[in-house]
Amino acid sequence: MNSDDHIGVLIHNADLTIANYVRKRLKPFNLAPEQNLIMMMLWNKDGISSNELVLQLKKDKASIARMITSLEGKGYIKKVENPADKRTFRVHLTDEGKRLAHLVLPVQQKMRETITAGMTKEEISELKKLITKVIYNVSEA
Repeated sequence: MNSDDHIGVLIHNADLTIANYVRKRLKPFNLAPEQNLIMMMLWNKDGISSNELVLQLKKDKASIARMITSLEGKGYIKKVENPADKRTFRVHLTDEGKRLAHLVLPVQQKMRETITAGMTKEEISELKKLITKVIYNVSEA
């Protein structure tokens, strides 16, 4: 039996292939694929709590903390303490992080177009439904 006959292997290979593609395209901006996800969330809604990032990205707190520290070191984001609760903070874009959006968003659009090349809108919609169903099936197991 071919390893591609196993849906888990096929999904894993697709994930690795896409991650490598994204990594190459984001290298000029000094962004790792997962850091890019944080930036995308902030470009969509500035001032996200670290707990929101943990929940949305399904990553552990330590991983999110490392990514935040790295992005902060690059000058793209800053942590702002919550005055009501000193144990928590919100993540905000710096001016440099806001400028980065103008460079990275067109690259993201091109990546989406490349990844979905040859697919109809209906196929893309069905793919999203199927991947969501796989995630749900595994998370409920």
